[in-house]
Amino acid sequence: MQDKNKDLSQYRLSNANETLDVATDCFNNGHYRDAINRSYYAAFYATKAVLALDEIDFKRHKDVIAYFNKEFVATEKIPREIGKKLARLQQKREKSDYDDFFIASQDEAYSQIKAAKDIINAVVEYLK
Repeated sequence: MQDKNKDLSQYRLSNANETLDVATDCFNNGHYRDAINRSYYAAFYATKAVLALDEIDFKRHKDVIAYFNKEFVATEKIPREIGKKLARLQQKREKSDYDDFFIASQDEAYSQIKAAKDIINAVVEYLK
């Protein structure tokens, strides 16, 4: 079972990296709202990579993030700053997706991509 969990974790991490590449492509093409969305999902998939090792999964994003924060950030297995970045990514993604008049700036999209990279790097470090 352990190999299955590791395989799922690596698959999710690969998905996170691929989604981060898409976020970067969106950013480079001036699609800042989409870059924000994809940045969040890249980080979200990375958090799910960690949960896969413990055979934990949830249907709702807020449950995934709450568990990740409780079990990994609060216990400092993952740096606290990562939890803050994840919360900001989620908040910006929700605003960019659901607020009709949200204007995504280049700076904000860049910041979100950077945060997603930081989260993925922290997960990679944890998975070593």
